[in-house]
Amino acid sequence: MAAVALLALTATTAGCKAQPANGSPATTSSPPKASAPATDDAKPAATASKPPVSPTPSATPKPAPQGKTLMATGSQGKQVRELQARLRQIGHFGRTPTGYYGTLTVAAVQSFQGKRGLSRTGRTDTLTWQKLLAMTRKPTAAELNPPTSRPVAKPDKRCLTGRVLCISKNSRTLSWMIDGHVVSTMDVRFGSQYTPTREGTFSIYWKSRHHVSTIYHTAMPYAMFFSGGQAVHYSADFAARGYSGASHGCVNVRDEGKIAALFDQVRTGDKVVIYW
Repeated sequence: MAAVALLALTATTAGCKAQPANGSPATTSSPPKASAPATDDAKPAATASKPPVSPTPSATPKPAPQGKTLMATGSQGKQVRELQARLRQIGHFGRTPTGYYGTLTVAAVQSFQGKRGLSRTGRTDTLTWQKLLAMTRKPTAAELNPPTSRPVAKPDKRCLTGRVLCISKNSRTLSWMIDGHVVSTMDVRFGSQYTPTREGTFSIYWKSRHHVSTIYHTAMPYAMFFSGGQAVHYSADFAARGYSGASHGCVNVRDEGKIAALFDQVRTGDKVVIYW
């Protein structure tokens, strides 16, 4: 009986992994390799009266150094959030700040660098940062920590009493509610059509701050399990790629600061309502 119980627990807490929205396994693209510099293979014609003359090397202008790298892929924290908010002010970042430096942030920085005549490295170095600071203002608290990138749905009637994680698939938002009042809201992402997130009324039965999926061996920080192996948890993939991907059934949150605060407030036994 003990072995059976152990197998059951493993099955229910296996967790899920990010995948593309079409349901196929997610792949991580490697950064493009820099192409080899052009070379000049032309040689002057030799004559009988004059020895061959060595070609004069062509002068290839080198981009000006841009200083020390401050932030790059994988960076996270308050400075990344500020970077994203400032880029959004001038139209280079089209979503709410997440505090995670992923592929969308790399593309936004490259766009900014290209407009300013800087090397399009996608990394935020000292020169890129200084130019951005000169062109933007200090972000407000609302710009740094907006509630969600989408309008929050009207709460389902099941969310109006008690302590509830009220999750709308239609608006792709999560509202943490206590006795009918919204405490916090955040963007969420769900499973694909092949691994859908279950709908209905559930309760949090287990919390695991540093959880790692036993099936996919991927990190699921701040996991709050509500139905078998499905949980609400932070997803670095969601933070990096947005809605171009999907989970294997879990409810992904892309703002680590918000999910960390939510994890501290939610208790075992709190209700979870997932609806359209």
